[in-house]
Amino acid sequence: MPQDAEVKWELYEMFQAFLQAPVYHLVFEGLLMVWVMWLIFRKSYNPREKTTLTEKEKEELIAEWTPEPLVPEVRDDHPALNPRIVSGKLGKYVKVGEFHCLNAATHNYLGMIENPKVEEASIKALRKYGVGSCGPRGFYGTIDVHLDLESRLAKFLSVEEAVLYSYGFATIASVIPAYSKRGDVIFVDKGVHFAIQKGLQASRSDIRYFNHNDLADLERLLKIQEAEDLKNPKKAKVTRRFLIVEGIYVNYGDICPLREMIELKNKYKVRLFIDETVSFGVLGASGKGVMEHLDIPTEEADLVAASLEYSFGSNGGFSCGTSYVVDHQRLSEIGRASCRERV
Repeated sequence: MPQDAEVKWELYEMFQAFLQAPVYHLVFEGLLMVWVMWLIFRKSYNPREKTTLTEKEKEELIAEWTPEPLVPEVRDDHPALNPRIVSGKLGKYVKVGEFHCLNAATHNYLGMIENPKVEEASIKALRKYGVGSCGPRGFYGTIDVHLDLESRLAKFLSVEEAVLYSYGFATIASVIPAYSKRGDVIFVDKGVHFAIQKGLQASRSDIRYFNHNDLADLERLLKIQEAEDLKNPKKAKVTRRFLIVEGIYVNYGDICPLREMIELKNKYKVRLFIDETVSFGVLGASGKGVMEHLDIPTEEADLVAASLEYSFGSNGGFSCGTSYVVDHQRLSEIGRASCRERV
């Protein structure tokens, strides 16, 4: 059949269908078309049209307007307006107003803040180096006390090297994104503290949370990752996997089952990072942390980080491990800064 004949036949069928359609259907379609045309051609609102008010109308509007207060009403006896003043050292005991109170709001576990030897060393450091805001060593240079403390920490913890940070919070928050990048996988306990959470966000990695201290849940996630790696071995070769735990969890106060974690780490080939912020100076015969407490060799952890602002009563933090691992942090310079000299 020629093409023109096909077109005519289709038009004929459409015309017949139109004639056979119910009347109410045709009326509805006609009203719908009229409504659409009205929407298209109707005069829209013109924001340029301004309504001019008379002076009397302006006066009435101003008189009727009642501004809302910038801040809500506050009682004169509100605690924020009558703070309790703490005077003296923030040691084991503090003076609040006229009361001598036991200080339960501190991480000064070992009493370093009130230690006479620490105070004497701090005074000597102030006289020799002065005092001021600390900043990255890339800006302000490396001082001899930085290298001395790094060397002492490495020797104390029986590792090859250590690197200092000026801010305890920034230590683990900078360490994580220094190694784990987009596309990498991090297995982490749901109960980790806020600094670790910020480090996880900065890394932009694929985060896999397991229930707090739940070894079975952790292994379940590791098995899922193992299955994914078998499906895509090419991607698995370039994907790094990390396991991040705390020695003593800040949010729970319990100890990590590190021995079992290391078994899973070796079985599924993941890198282990341990945050010893609370456990450093607390656990172990000499205060080296959870690894000494459980008699685990330091080589089992790929990296150990801790804050010096808890049991040591100072500022800053550090991370330590092999020279290869620590040198990477020195080169990356992510958040690394000088520690305070009084440490």
